Amino acid sequence: MIRKLKSGKYRIYSRKVDPKTGKRRNLGTFESRADAEKHEREIQYLKRN
Repeated sequence: MIRKLKSGKYRIYSRKVDPKTGKRRNLGTFESRADAEKHEREIQYLKRN
């Protein structure tokens, strides 16, 4: 899940809520949405291989 921050950057959050904190885990912050989408695809690839 990608969200835009007030600073104008984009952050990837995990889809599931972390049971320890009750919040979504931060999976990285990026300058552009394209960079964030690219990294999200990399994460999905690693989860399956």
